[in-house]
Amino acid sequence: MSRTLDTLAAWLLGLIWILPLAYAAWAAFHPAAYATRFDLLAPLTLDNFVRAWQSAPFPRYLLNTFALVTMVLAAQMVLCTLAAYAFARFAFRGRDALFLLVLVQLMVMPDMLIVENYRTMSQLGVRDTVFAVGLPYFASAFGIFLLRQTFKTVPRELEDAARVEGAGPLQVLLKVYVPMARPMYVAYGLVSVSHHWNNFLWPLIITNSVESRPLTVGLQVFSSTDQGIDWSVITAATLLSAGPLLVAFLLFQRQFVQSFMRAGIR
Repeated sequence: MSRTLDTLAAWLLGLIWILPLAYAAWAAFHPAAYATRFDLLAPLTLDNFVRAWQSAPFPRYLLNTFALVTMVLAAQMVLCTLAAYAFARFAFRGRDALFLLVLVQLMVMPDMLIVENYRTMSQLGVRDTVFAVGLPYFASAFGIFLLRQTFKTVPRELEDAARVEGAGPLQVLLKVYVPMARPMYVAYGLVSVSHHWNNFLWPLIITNSVESRPLTVGLQVFSSTDQGIDWSVITAATLLSAGPLLVAFLLFQRQFVQSFMRAGIR
């Protein structure tokens, strides 16, 4: 009985998730006249994607978004790896207190820091840049926590063997711990890229020009026209924006699910 209820709940959640995507696909591939009504005989078209691409500087928005997620992910991988390694394997005064602060940061909503982050970006003179959009996220408490938990499961014998061979702390990290945590890096990378690809409020506040805006903010152009809202073009633009994320998740979904299941078991 319990398994049946779980299955029904999973199907219900899946249906709730897929319906908006199904509507977006229907509206994007059909003329505007069929965007709000279902007709099996409705003609298919790619004009909505062409209009969406031409209505906004999509190449620039895509470039900004790719630069943003790549920059943030690279910084997080380096900083979170070093911090997690220190918390997992080094004994120093105040370690537990510092890690507690990391956990407390997980409970702070990012939106609460918008005003202070904006002031900081203004003082640094980097407002309206891709760098300003990503800088507040260079360190991630979530990433530190996940990697620390993973590093703590690595057998000490592997580290001792590497040290016997003459490896230093950084070499031990790169040759022992990082390879053992590869599935977790893949899972966290998908989470990080997805979050910053879809982030809207902070990029909206800190940017005001096409040269620095990511896709999420650039999509506003389709809902702020004087001619009214064209749902076919909006859904086409949305699919163009979400397409890379969907492809990435489909390619790495097994590693994503398995990594977080292992983290939960630990």
